[in-house]
Amino acid sequence: MRFTRLSAVREFCQQSPRPLVFVPTMGALHEGHAALVRRARVLAGDAGRVAVSIFVNPTQFGPNEDFSRYPRTLEADASLCQRDGADALFVLQKNEMYPADFSTYVNEITLSEGLCGASRPGHFRGVTTVVAKLFNLVQPDIAVFGQKDWQQLAIVRRMVRDLNFPIRIVGVPTVREFDGLALSSRNQFLTPVERAVAPEIYATLRDARLRCRRGEKSVAQLLRQVRQRLGKMPGGSVDYVELVDAETLQPIRSVQRTATLAVAFKFSQARLIDNVQVR
Repeated sequence: MRFTRLSAVREFCQQSPRPLVFVPTMGALHEGHAALVRRARVLAGDAGRVAVSIFVNPTQFGPNEDFSRYPRTLEADASLCQRDGADALFVLQKNEMYPADFSTYVNEITLSEGLCGASRPGHFRGVTTVVAKLFNLVQPDIAVFGQKDWQQLAIVRRMVRDLNFPIRIVGVPTVREFDGLALSSRNQFLTPVERAVAPEIYATLRDARLRCRRGEKSVAQLLRQVRQRLGKMPGGSVDYVELVDAETLQPIRSVQRTATLAVAFKFSQARLIDNVQVR
């Protein structure tokens, strides 16, 4: 079933048997999203319901970012959702989500400062605002997010805790192409040359993780080696390379079990992110 009005979405959710498992997306769905829907189906079981939303959220895009050209593939998205077990698809409209005089935002101020938050000011305010609005609308028991955007996942978990949403947040491991490239809706913006070299991002992270497991203790040395290797990739530039605590996202001084190695790399028309847990 497809719903486009907030009133119809609300009615469906209120009448749905529980658990109601929710997968919020911006559309342009790929097999990474399919993994989220399939995980949601398992969590909902035979008795529960799975709902997927599609909304390209304007408040999380900066003035020079790619909102206008973000891919919209609604019919293909609907087919994927039906194939992988969703019971409902919410195709939300901007004028209902953000009235002309909209003026209320949700802003997490600690976990959102570094990593992508430093490179994209205001981005996570847009994310937390729209996710909070969706949670209020849908009132799910469980919500499913991908681990590729580890910072977003951590921020949503913090928001749920801080604002007392009675929702369980489930993270699903990153889905990759055969050559290791993390699936992303923005991969289609890569040129053939960029696509050929992009798997080096994950290869670099994987090798860094191996060094940690073999006893590397120096964070400075680890980050320097990762930056140098990524810096040799043609056609782009390193945005950031950071080793952070997996929960607090604060930079750490020594390699530890709860560390996340996160990177962002800018190509000509696409900014790609990836991460690994080093232990």
